[in-house]
Amino acid sequence: MDRRKFSYAIAVVLALTCLLYVGWQQHVEAVTRETYERLEIFSDVLKKVKDHYVEEVDDEKLIYGAIQGMISDLDPHSSFLPPKSNEDMEIAIKGSFEGLGIEIAIRDGILTVISPIEGTPAFEAGIEAGDKVLRIDEESTQNMTLFDAVEKLRGPKGTRVKLFILREGVDQPMEITVARAVIRIPSVRAEVLEAGYPYIRIASFHARTTADLEENMKRLAKEEGGVRGLILDLRNNPGGLMDQAVGVSDLFLESGLIVYTRGRQEGSETRFEAQPQGSYVGFPMVVLVNSGSASASEIVAGALQDHKRAVVLGTQTFGKGSVQTIFQLADGSGLRLTTALYYTPNGRSIQAKGITPDIVVEAGEIVQNSIPPSLREENLQGHIETQGNAQKVEENPMLADVQVRRALDYLRSWNLFKGERTGL
Repeated sequence: MDRRKFSYAIAVVLALTCLLYVGWQQHVEAVTRETYERLEIFSDVLKKVKDHYVEEVDDEKLIYGAIQGMISDLDPHSSFLPPKSNEDMEIAIKGSFEGLGIEIAIRDGILTVISPIEGTPAFEAGIEAGDKVLRIDEESTQNMTLFDAVEKLRGPKGTRVKLFILREGVDQPMEITVARAVIRIPSVRAEVLEAGYPYIRIASFHARTTADLEENMKRLAKEEGGVRGLILDLRNNPGGLMDQAVGVSDLFLESGLIVYTRGRQEGSETRFEAQPQGSYVGFPMVVLVNSGSASASEIVAGALQDHKRAVVLGTQTFGKGSVQTIFQLADGSGLRLTTALYYTPNGRSIQAKGITPDIVVEAGEIVQNSIPPSLREENLQGHIETQGNAQKVEENPMLADVQVRRALDYLRSWNLFKGERTGL
């Protein structure tokens, strides 16, 4: 290329660059101008309300209300938290608050129970996942923001709140009165169903969940029979802290991807990998889920399912696959904003879909057969007694739960089959 052509090419590139820059600058200026024009409308409305509304209105109430309206219009899980609510939320993350003990969201414009927290007043009163809350006391929840609903449901212990609930399969709304209490969320509960087969219940994911689970696993490993198979119960677990879901998953995985998140910004993907240290492997697992299993619960179930580390048993989960980031604001308020979606190791999005169990088992209790038992040797008069002191084994009451029973049967069968194959 001669010097003249080269100079011409450079001139063209520079001209295009300038045009692109000018176009980009004009676009930015247009966006800024459009934004400021709309902010002027907001300012004008604010002034007119201040000047002409029938009663004097506090500035903070007006501005906070405007922010709440803006955020609540985005999605059911984003919210603006004034200072007191923000403080309450920080306390709840640590594991306690005063209220009823339910996780709620707005679905299809209706205030809906994601899950009652086990052992709380709401749970004891019979509130169920999927219940639609039509009224709180005498106030309709139609057009009520999530923030306002939380404010009305929480309150000093001992005070009572009346809920009017519509439940699928029930023709008429139900009235349920619940007394508020200090809700201390027992994140992890563990017991042994029978030697070698422990059951662990995680009610929610708060700041100490992974540490509490690890303590229980160390204790269970020392029990008679150790851990030959584990049932991890995430039913009616509404979620909580994402880092705790990652930590719980990591305890049962030696390596590999646990979950990854992807936001709007290019390059915003965040990946969480399992580490080999402190992992509990070498035994089969069953994870129990239902429609009240949401968010962090779905991260754990999805990770263990994708890695074939556990069989997921129960019913379809809630389907909350979004990540909320909490931004602390200058006046002590907080902004809980959906910033990303998360995906299981195999790239599945949970959002609005949920986790599909490997084995679908509906909830229920085992009903004892009303048919008289068949005649056995022990029923015959004069039968020979077994020598020695035979002990009657009492069955754990938890095994009346159909899903727990099926999970235990699966673990027993797995170990039985593995033992038979080993002996071949």
